[in-house]
Amino acid sequence: MKKCILASVALLGFITIGAQQNVTLNVRLKPIQTLVVNNSQKIVNLDYVTKDDYANGVSSLNADHLTIFSTGGFQVKVKSANAVLQNGGKNIQANTIQLKASAGTDAVNGAQYAQGATLSTNETTLVTSTVGGVDKKISIEYKGAGANAYLDNYIAGQDPTVYTTELTYTIIAQ
Repeated sequence: MKKCILASVALLGFITIGAQQNVTLNVRLKPIQTLVVNNSQKIVNLDYVTKDDYANGVSSLNADHLTIFSTGGFQVKVKSANAVLQNGGKNIQANTIQLKASAGTDAVNGAQYAQGATLSTNETTLVTSTVGGVDKKISIEYKGAGANAYLDNYIAGQDPTVYTTELTYTIIAQ
């Protein structure tokens, strides 16, 4: 009987040991970056209305203009579709317009913001961050030239004379 019990215990011991299996668990993180322009701010106007506007330039501050989601560090860049904004035979150089990025109401911790980036057909970096964030806000101020730079760009019979370009914002992993 002792032999039978010992044989049963030995057999159960081997079965228990033989039933183990290993599984490898991988947590696989893919980079995700999204950038959304505030829907109510998809058109930005720089209105020159007074003599002082032409002399000093005008600006439009768009609070919480961009909302970003990023799984890690990122850069936000902007570029203009055109180097020259045209209307008839007249034009305005895109590089006479500056953009200033700043923290929005829900800021990215430790981000660096460009102050006075010049609009160009080449991508210009506005925001750099080594950390990600969820639904973080970025404010953008657009500033048109002063010093009467656009004085001769009004076209008689147009009220107002409008010069337009499309801007493209991009977010990339860093």
